[in-house]
Parts: sequence; C-alpha cells; structure tokens
Amino acid sequence: MRNRLRRRLQRSDPGEFNITAFLNLMVILVPFLLITAVFSRMTILELNIPPASLADNQPQDIHDFQLVVTIRQDEIEVGDTLGGLIKVIDKTGDDYDYHTLSELLKQIKERFPEKSDANILSENGISYNTLVQVMDKVRVAEQVQAGSVVKAELFPDIAIGDAPPRQN
Repeated sequence: MRNRLRRRLQRSDPGEFNITAFLNLMVILVPFLLITAVFSRMTILELNIPPASLADNQPQDIHDFQLVVTIRQDEIEVGDTLGGLIKVIDKTGDDYDYHTLSELLKQIKERFPEKSDANILSENGISYNTLVQVMDKVRVAEQVQAGSVVKAELFPDIAIGDAPPRQN
C-alpha cells in the first residue's frame, strides 16, 4: 500500500517546464510573420448596381450625360442613355481592342470633364478577365507626360450589370 502511495506522490509532482526552445521559436516567427504580412494586400474596388432600366431613368437635362459600356461576345459598344450608341469597337482576333476603347474614353472625358460615373454591362459568357480589363480602361488611362507614363482618372465610379439583348 505504501508503494502505491509513493508512486502517486511521485507522479503528481509536475516538475519544471523548459520553455526556452519555444520562446526562441516565437522570437524568430513573430517578426517573420509581421514582415511578410505587408505583402499580402488586397485591392478592393467599390462597384454600384445600375438602375433597373437605364431608359426609365433618362436624365431630363441634355447636358446630363450617362456613359454606358456594353461588352458583347464580338464587340464593345460605347454609348449613352440620351444619344444612344457612340461607337462600336469590334474584336481584333481573339481579343478586344482595349487601346481604341481607352482612346475613345479619353475623348469622352475631355467633353465631359465633370462626369465620374459609368455603367458597364456585359453579356452572359463574358470572361472575368475581359470584365476586369474593361473596368480598368474605364477607370484610368495611361498618358505620357515628360517622358514618363502617368495614370489619369477617367470614370472611377463604376456600376456593373447585365447587358440587354441585342436590338436588331
């Protein structure tokens, strides 16, 4: 009986924990994790939802221009809610002509410098990459000033939605 009591007393004594190795690991890991956390940033672009029908919300003033960029399977249509279609930019090979789109949007921005919003409508089946490329071209344009490339703001307030069916 005494042997059992001695064994219990010997087992219940926890002894000392050596946590030096654990603390050394923490001293190395914490700065490493803090340094690498800077590189994992995400860019978030706030988007709006366009009105249910752009035709229902036509502005009363002729000077109130509303830019609409519609991405179709074979072309990009640039227009407005008042005057209708401005230009159709056809695909060049397998890809869209983003350079022509950017140049057209620069011209539109020169005519309406106070305008900052645009609607981007896309058909079903348009790839995510294409949608992002068009959004980038609508938001900013690259210009060369004094030998360096500068990004100029075009229409940063973007609303995205589904394209209406083609009108024949």
